[in-house]
Amino acid sequence: MEEATGRAGYLALAASGELARRAVRAQELLAACEFCPRNCRVNRLAGSLGICRTGALAVVASCSPHFGEEAPLVGEGGSGAIFFSHCSLGCVFCQNYGISHLGEGIEVRAGQLAAMMVSLERQGCHNINLVTPSHVVAQILAALPLAVERGLTIPLVYNSSGYETLPTLELLDGVVDIYLPDFKFWEPASARRFCGAADYPERARSAVREMYRQVGDLMVDGRGIARHGLLVRHLVMPEGLAETGAILRFLAEEISPRTYVNVMDQYHPCGRAAEFPPLARPLSREEYDEALRLAAAAGLSRLDDRDLARFFRSLGFL
Repeated sequence: MEEATGRAGYLALAASGELARRAVRAQELLAACEFCPRNCRVNRLAGSLGICRTGALAVVASCSPHFGEEAPLVGEGGSGAIFFSHCSLGCVFCQNYGISHLGEGIEVRAGQLAAMMVSLERQGCHNINLVTPSHVVAQILAALPLAVERGLTIPLVYNSSGYETLPTLELLDGVVDIYLPDFKFWEPASARRFCGAADYPERARSAVREMYRQVGDLMVDGRGIARHGLLVRHLVMPEGLAETGAILRFLAEEISPRTYVNVMDQYHPCGRAAEFPPLARPLSREEYDEALRLAAAAGLSRLDDRDLARFFRSLGFL
């Protein structure tokens, strides 16, 4: 893997005053919210709620070192995961249904969110992993200068559904060190059926292109810990291999064959999945092994270590 050194990008923006200016601008945008493609235009500062059901304050479900993420994020100290409640996409099969759909969590002010970030670094985490952040970008930007003042230095990971707008991502240019988007669906019909967002494939393609423009291929330090760049997740779905193949080819051909990709095998029915055949059953081993072969055929050379091990086992090499 490519090796990287250097400080988290947001530190330079904080020193120049640009981070504070973006925080002010983002706060103003909450008055007619268009942070995600739903474009609800509600005044969240006044307590109005759109599809994400989040007002002026972020809601946090949990905050702790997390060891289930990709190997370059976890290292020895773990990834400092802050799970935000609610979601602007709302997949029917979400494996965090209680958090994303039911809103389990507590409201936090900017100072409290900053304290969480600093605490995670002090616990030895390698990064701050902002999980489902798209609808709380303004709240994150408000907290970040306070966290920097208290000593935050580790990279920021933007761990999102891939359902993004370019203006929101432009606010994060130089702020986010590591982008970690999902790319869920290739076909508008699937996105419409499973998350009520037929524009998801187009939005995800545009988002991944912009994320790559900002941060490029994944770079790691001498310990193999991610410092900067793009990682893409794709959850393989039952009977979804045609879309899997199209997504993997897009990443290889239109983003970079060096894109770090986690081809995920953990789909199982959650939330309302039982109402949406074929999502009512788990993914089969054969489907996942075929997804790995599609990744290899697309020319992707950087799969998550766990994916590579599974692929070699399927070929009889392990």
